Amino acid sequence: MRRNLDTILFPYKVMPGNSLLHLQHQIVRCSTCPRLVEHRERIAVEKAKRYRDWDYWGKPVPSFGDPDARLLIIGLAPAAHGGNRTGRIFTGDRSGDWLYGALYRAGFANQPTSVHKNDGLELRDCYITTAVHCAPPDNKPLPEEFTTCLHYLLQELTLLKQARVVVALGQIAFTAYLTARRALSLSVPSPIPRFGHGATFTLPDEVILLGSYHPSQQNTFTGRLTREMFQAVFDQARTLVGRES
Repeated sequence: MRRNLDTILFPYKVMPGNSLLHLQHQIVRCSTCPRLVEHRERIAVEKAKRYRDWDYWGKPVPSFGDPDARLLIIGLAPAAHGGNRTGRIFTGDRSGDWLYGALYRAGFANQPTSVHKNDGLELRDCYITTAVHCAPPDNKPLPEEFTTCLHYLLQELTLLKQARVVVALGQIAFTAYLTARRALSLSVPSPIPRFGHGATFTLPDEVILLGSYHPSQQNTFTGRLTREMFQAVFDQARTLVGRES
């Protein structure tokens, strides 16, 4: 299990003593929220008919990416038949198709698809986490579940020392990031930045926060979020990060 998880997290930079890697092992072992544990494990047993031959992950889904990343992406939570099935965040669902396609075109990923955890995907200068690491019922974590998972985000923000650009996928992720900053005694502007697609804020420590609609089917099927709109966010992130460290 340890070797497999290491490969999921940092397939191109496995560092056994790395604190981020240790944190991801802690996340995968978490069983603090009874409602989320029951849901993720039940889904892993019941499965979707189209995935009946899959051995579902059924555990908290770890973060994924480059520990030296300058771009940090924050999502909401794993999908029941996406990350909860494959064991990698934004993998095996339509939201992931949108996200990794955009990251590939912006030069943050080595391929545009993310199908399963052994498909060779690598992120370059990019790290992806979520506000909640377990698939929630109806894609709606409870407030106390956000609070429980917050300490993982706090540790990641502390350990990701090179992160200078943050893309928040959806208002909940946007709020989670600002909440985490306050918890870490990092400055937050007054008035509080307001979420909006394409909204850009330079925070007091020069971190740049970008807002984006989440690439959920609710947004993409209705046309609220188009591929051009979504790509523009990551093209902007690429411009802000630059091409070379």
